[in-house]
Amino acid sequence: MKKITRRDFINGSAVALGATTLPSPLAWALAAEGEAYPPALTGLRGNHPGSNTMAHARAWNADFDLDQIVDTQESYDLVVVGAGLSGLAAAFFYRQKFGPDKKILILDNHDDFGGHAKRNEHTIDGRQLITYGGSQTLVEPREAPEAVKALFEGVGIDLTRFDTAFNQGFYSDHGLGATTYFNAKQFGRDTVVRHPFGNYYNYIEGLPGAAISDEEAVAQTPLSKRGQRQLLHVLKSGLHSLDVSEDDLPEYIKTHNYFDYLTQTLGVDDPQVLYMARHSAIDWSDASAELLTIKKAKEAGALGFAPVKVYDADHPYIHHFPDGNAGVARAIVNHLIPSIAEGTTAESLVGAKFDYGQLDRPNHPSRIRLNSTVVDVHHSPDKTEKERVSVHYMRGDKAHKISASHVVMACHNAMVPHIVSDLPGEQANALSEQLKSPLVYTSVGLRNWRAFKEQGIGLAMSPGNMHQTLFIDFPVSLGGYRHTEGPDAPCVIQMISCPYSEQANIPAKEQYREARYRMLGTPFSVYEAEVREHLSGMLSSESFNFDRDVASLTVNRWAHGYTVADREDPAAGPGGSVTVGRQPHGQITIANSDSAPEADAIAAMEMGYRAVTEL
Repeated sequence: MKKITRRDFINGSAVALGATTLPSPLAWALAAEGEAYPPALTGLRGNHPGSNTMAHARAWNADFDLDQIVDTQESYDLVVVGAGLSGLAAAFFYRQKFGPDKKILILDNHDDFGGHAKRNEHTIDGRQLITYGGSQTLVEPREAPEAVKALFEGVGIDLTRFDTAFNQGFYSDHGLGATTYFNAKQFGRDTVVRHPFGNYYNYIEGLPGAAISDEEAVAQTPLSKRGQRQLLHVLKSGLHSLDVSEDDLPEYIKTHNYFDYLTQTLGVDDPQVLYMARHSAIDWSDASAELLTIKKAKEAGALGFAPVKVYDADHPYIHHFPDGNAGVARAIVNHLIPSIAEGTTAESLVGAKFDYGQLDRPNHPSRIRLNSTVVDVHHSPDKTEKERVSVHYMRGDKAHKISASHVVMACHNAMVPHIVSDLPGEQANALSEQLKSPLVYTSVGLRNWRAFKEQGIGLAMSPGNMHQTLFIDFPVSLGGYRHTEGPDAPCVIQMISCPYSEQANIPAKEQYREARYRMLGTPFSVYEAEVREHLSGMLSSESFNFDRDVASLTVNRWAHGYTVADREDPAAGPGGSVTVGRQPHGQITIANSDSAPEADAIAAMEMGYRAVTEL
């Protein structure tokens, strides 16, 4: 396989993305002015074409220079870099600490706020369906830190509403369960087996698991006889197969590799079984499974580990808005800019259409400026006042300058050293070590889901496809919005891709880089063709026709998706890279989930709170 270089990417993919596929930069700018409605846009979303172009130019070009800077003469009490949950939370906490009259500006390089908490809308035959394009769930929010609970209360989020909003009986009531789809391209023939061969399904509350025994399921797979024997051996084995004492087992599984366990302890050498294992952990892990320890593989529900509930009865996985954590982002934005929508609670905002033209009005103390990539932040002492911070950002092809008393960097932490030009070297190096894994969350609007009902598919693990899993979207009805009620009604399915390197066993960082370049260089037509092939191969042709039944398709690409950090790693503790990287720097503080470090919405908001308290 040809090695992809930066030059290849800059000369090829990045240029192509800026010139083709979806609307021009002007169209993206118009979206912020109210001429388009970002949540309703389909095609390539998430890191939409053009959103990262200037950031990449800043990070990769040591000679990056700003010509013809427009000094807007704008002055703010706080500038937040990044309009994700951490940045929005920082603005909320700043107002709480210093007063609601303080002038706040939030800058973001995308055409929508929320960061990974992205709202997708699909209009099908006149009916609006709502779903998410990234951050999906509040995990154990009733155990959140007090500051985050205060935020929930302040923006009108009532966590008890999810007890009835999430229909935990939906999947079982319709006979939908967890399955595995083996496609013809990888496994020889298209086959659906009503068995998940893993634990992933357990994070969807109320979704039944295997409908048939391990033996019956394995016999139905398109694997060779040898592969079937090895797969069944993996399913019937367990950690008791290790020649390790009970006392030594916890430490052993933390320090030994999952694939070594499969190949050396269990004797697996069938390439198809190992291929299944590599793709079995999906987004519950931070890398492809051959790089995981046994402990991480077990926690991620990888192939061969007995299914267990991800959350217990006291912490059910039900705290989803119909648009995922975009519901949280919208509630915070509505609190900061009340004129943007009608409604005072998060529930009342579920179906509201936000007026994006209200985001950046001079008469509002809090403002959000989209399509604006921050490229330089540094302290600039003013002889007449206390030290201030100079902020430069690009909007379109023009550079703009503003100033602030305080700045919270709530963006991807690895970008901070490229932006904060007066950052100390040790801190810059520590921030540069932070990693994020790439993700693709694709939402598909269907006119009906009869084929899913007939085949009993609530979720399908799909190890041979670009999207390694798909499922009928979480059954949440809230604020007048109703989830699909029957197979003849429209619905949304979610498809998740955790792109890895096509070459196994190379370091995670290299896998992320290769997969990221491939993701950003893939045009929408290729994603659409993959989804067409996936659904058409999996579903019965008697009940499903792609051109007839698929009404809309939104591909949410996240080049820098989940924060990757091991909380048991010394880097996460005192003196480690995360702790060093997130230290305050004069009037500048660091937020984002990277500084937790944890890929979690509540952690992101908590880091916004921490950053404000450090100002």
